[in-house]
Amino acid sequence: MDYNKEFDKAVRAVKAEGRYRVFADLERKRGEFPNARFHDHNGVRDVTVWCSNDYLGMGQNEHVLNAMHMAVDKVGAGAGGTRNIAGTTHYHVLLERELASLHGKEAALLFTSGYVGNEATLSTLAAIMPDVVIISDAYNHASMIQGIRQGRCEKRIWKHNDLSHLEELLKEIPKERPKVIAFESVYSMDGDIAPLAEICDLADKYGALTYLDEVHAVGLYGEQGGGIAQRDGIQNRIDIIEGTLGKAFGVMGGYIAASSNIVDAIRSYASGFIFTTALSPVLVAGALASVQYLKSAGSLREQHQERAASLKKVLKDAGFPVMPSESHIVPILVGDPVACKRVTDLLLEKHNIYVQPINYPTVPRGTERLRLTPSPLHSDDHFQALLAALEDVWAELRLAKAA
Repeated sequence: MDYNKEFDKAVRAVKAEGRYRVFADLERKRGEFPNARFHDHNGVRDVTVWCSNDYLGMGQNEHVLNAMHMAVDKVGAGAGGTRNIAGTTHYHVLLERELASLHGKEAALLFTSGYVGNEATLSTLAAIMPDVVIISDAYNHASMIQGIRQGRCEKRIWKHNDLSHLEELLKEIPKERPKVIAFESVYSMDGDIAPLAEICDLADKYGALTYLDEVHAVGLYGEQGGGIAQRDGIQNRIDIIEGTLGKAFGVMGGYIAASSNIVDAIRSYASGFIFTTALSPVLVAGALASVQYLKSAGSLREQHQERAASLKKVLKDAGFPVMPSESHIVPILVGDPVACKRVTDLLLEKHNIYVQPINYPTVPRGTERLRLTPSPLHSDDHFQALLAALEDVWAELRLAKAA
């Protein structure tokens, strides 16, 4: 068999569909977010980043950076291996306590990423409860889908945020059979928000556990940044909350927060935790500082929401096809993968604006889009530069504006 031919064929197929991904070579500039240096064959130039998931710029926050400097000076770089063999650094203990407190839970458990947290926890739930049925929202993240697949349990897919369909599926499952409803709070590509309280009502009615992915909400919503469940006052009704330290908290890592029994069971059975080298204590120290800082940073969250709402208005007023969004996500519909890639190429080449195209399989075919994530550090001048650039690119490519 010609192995290289097969790999080449696979890559050419992706390119033919217009969804081949090219990674921008970016160098973040300390203290200057959302500005960065872009490296290509023409050299180095400054660009403005419009698609980072470092939603609040905490990756540049002095409290976070100072905590990381202090940690590397105090304990060194790495964790020394898995927590089972090398032991747990004290920073891990402190951060897990802080995350449990943030979500009003008894315990928390760190993973190397949010992806690993979802994959490991959901697959382990299936292993612990072999007769379980996991009912998954149709728009759930790939990490959740993969975790459910790895669990090899029965699964049902409910139409996105459709409570009637969810209840139909729950009715079909015997009440005594274990079941888990898996869903997100903020869906990051459309920017819509799940009806958390109503989902919890159905879980109570039909005896299901609730598993909530809050990765695009932690740090951003709620009195202390605990997410949508905290904002809505229903953290106590969610059995397992999964979050990330790599988005609004600006560092790296993932976690779950739940009862002591649930966390202990996942810790004891999840391969994705047991056999993986622990996060560097330097990263954990930075994440700890970020979580603590954002607990009392309500004004920063208010600024973030204002920036998102203002950008939506600016773009809508100019006639751009801004997709409906309840959250801080600002999606602009393009509807074609080739055109979407061309838009982002021109924005970077001509206007020094970096936005990554969002194409299939991240979103359904025909809904290709730009996904803008304004931060509190994006100024009105940034807005006007973006608007002028979009006007130019839309005209050059003869793209349709909103009806």
